[in-house]
Amino acid sequence: MSEKNTAGKRTARERLIQEREAQKSRDKRRRTLIVASAVVGVLGLAAVAGVVAAGSGKDKAPDPAASGPVVSPAGTVGEGKVTIPVGMTDAPSVLTVYEDMRCPACGAFEKSMRATINKLEKEGKIRAEYHLVSFIDNAVKGNGSKYAANALGCSQDAGKFHAYHDVLFENQPGEQDDAFGQKSNLLALAGKVPGLRGAGFDTCVQKEKYAGWVSRVQADFDKSEYKATPTVLLNGTPVFPQKGSEQISPQNLTKWVDEANKGKSVGTVAPAAPGAGSPVGR
Repeated sequence: MSEKNTAGKRTARERLIQEREAQKSRDKRRRTLIVASAVVGVLGLAAVAGVVAAGSGKDKAPDPAASGPVVSPAGTVGEGKVTIPVGMTDAPSVLTVYEDMRCPACGAFEKSMRATINKLEKEGKIRAEYHLVSFIDNAVKGNGSKYAANALGCSQDAGKFHAYHDVLFENQPGEQDDAFGQKSNLLALAGKVPGLRGAGFDTCVQKEKYAGWVSRVQADFDKSEYKATPTVLLNGTPVFPQKGSEQISPQNLTKWVDEANKGKSVGTVAPAAPGAGSPVGR
């Protein structure tokens, strides 16, 4: 009887050990899937964003050119002044970035690539040019994309675009959560950027000073060949989610920039201090 009890206890212990090992294996697989999803999710979410953008064609933003001149934030560049530049003006390479502030794939891209992009900008190797589109407001409904883009235009006037852009992405809500559609939330997050809050910035956000410019940026995106966010180009060549056969990563982006800049001097000319927004034509 004693032997049977001992055998029974041994069997129970063995089953318990086996179950613990099985649970460890399940936990390990789960962690692996989470890590893999974090990496691959950028690509998958980009595809989803592309579907949303393509499906929102019927709600394309009207071109504000029909209603006369549009006021653009200080220092914007390009035809129609739809782009906000960051970095040395004479940097040898240009990284073009189309982003929607509600876009989860953009948030994933920023989370994985932001530190590298900021480093390349500071080193004078690239100048980033941001197109702040707002199609998700039409696709999912809400105002967060438009209001956030307007607030970023206001921060550009204050010379704080780069810092505020990063703060907004660090605090990005879920795509279905229109938290950026509450101007009070945008102002509260602006408080995390030293020197940004003030009467001028707050009024600019609350009164949507750059609403026409935001519509112009979206209209420019609608007319382009690009239908998903994020869309990222290095010197006009798409690099997100990949360049040729290579997937984008901090290491690969640095390598691609160094290859493009071979034999060229880094940029040293800082952008001029921003002034008040100005009207621009088409």
